[in-house]
Amino acid sequence: MTANRTEIGLVFFAAVVQGLALVTFPAASAIFTDPHGFGFDRTRYGAMFVPQVVFAILASAMAPKMARRWSLRKVLLVGFASNFVSMTLLALSALLVGVPDVAFYVLLAATGTLGLGFGSTVMALNTYAETFFPQGTDGAVLALNALLGVGTALAPVLVAIVVGIGAWWLLPIVIACILVLILGAALKEQLRGPSVAGGASPPPIGFGSLPNRFWLYAAAAFVYGILETLNGNWAMVYLSRERGVSAQGASFSLTAFWVMVTVGRVLVAVISRKISARWIYLGLSVLLLIIFQLAAWVQGEAGGIVVFGLAGLACSALLPLSISFGGDEFPRLAAVMAGELIAFYQLGYGVAAFGTGPLRDLVGLSFSTIFATGSFVAVPLVIIAVFLIRAKPAEVQRSGWPS
Repeated sequence: MTANRTEIGLVFFAAVVQGLALVTFPAASAIFTDPHGFGFDRTRYGAMFVPQVVFAILASAMAPKMARRWSLRKVLLVGFASNFVSMTLLALSALLVGVPDVAFYVLLAATGTLGLGFGSTVMALNTYAETFFPQGTDGAVLALNALLGVGTALAPVLVAIVVGIGAWWLLPIVIACILVLILGAALKEQLRGPSVAGGASPPPIGFGSLPNRFWLYAAAAFVYGILETLNGNWAMVYLSRERGVSAQGASFSLTAFWVMVTVGRVLVAVISRKISARWIYLGLSVLLLIIFQLAAWVQGEAGGIVVFGLAGLACSALLPLSISFGGDEFPRLAAVMAGELIAFYQLGYGVAAFGTGPLRDLVGLSFSTIFATGSFVAVPLVIIAVFLIRAKPAEVQRSGWPS
């Protein structure tokens, strides 16, 4: 389909804002865990993300079916509205700093609506990127996710600024206002979703319609979700609580992680013109395995910035390439593949976001041990990458349907 510049700009700008909203919560971890803030322990902090994971999984898994029933545009609008509610609740929680038990439930609602917004929005944005640029899906999806990464990289910096001026609640208010503008712009545009060539009936939606190779991509997305979240949600807590790095220094390390996620996506989009994207995928998987061993031994602010920056580079293109590969192999199932892969990514996110706190508080594992274990978690990702670099089945390339 042919999209106008406003539609393309809206979709890609929305990715930046979604990245900002997504990382605002973990970037503000110091506020949630500080005794002078909300004073949550690590278990409660991890539990705060459970609704986000549950609703993100439900939203991304059901969004393709809803897109068929309503339209992809309506799914995107629901995502924008849910993100707005999330940021509004996060800002309002600042009024409850003195009553952490009440604040916890408000924040549960905030992360839950963020999950709904993330699952709906990211699935729709990835599908639009593939639809707008059918001859360059790898580059389009990488570019979209690079902009998502721009938002995630900006969030820790902006949080550090607003915390420094004593008004951390200002950032979610600004994001909420931007979301209102995006929602208004989206209501004015047609934003037509993918159509099925030749007027054929759309394929059925459900796990029964998914090809066997989908499960390789699903497993990769799940494992990747665990590995990314160990870095994105726990790096600051690890460095500040166990390595004695200042809150500002730990924030710089998290910023380095998300900045390099973004830079890596841009680099991969460029070098994939010369080197097979599937070989890049394997190389990044191996690099991620190595980096977790380095993270387990990191010391000091400078070391944290370097190691977690390298972790961001290793993480950069794994999820967007998984989505792009799946869409390339099964173009008539592109929306389904994007939605289900994001659901599995969120499942991995939930395992790491909620499971790390109990491992630390109840089992007594140090963060360094947990990060070292990340290398073993990365082993299946390397194995999966070996299978994924194999040539696509001929019948898949011809038809786009599962064999």
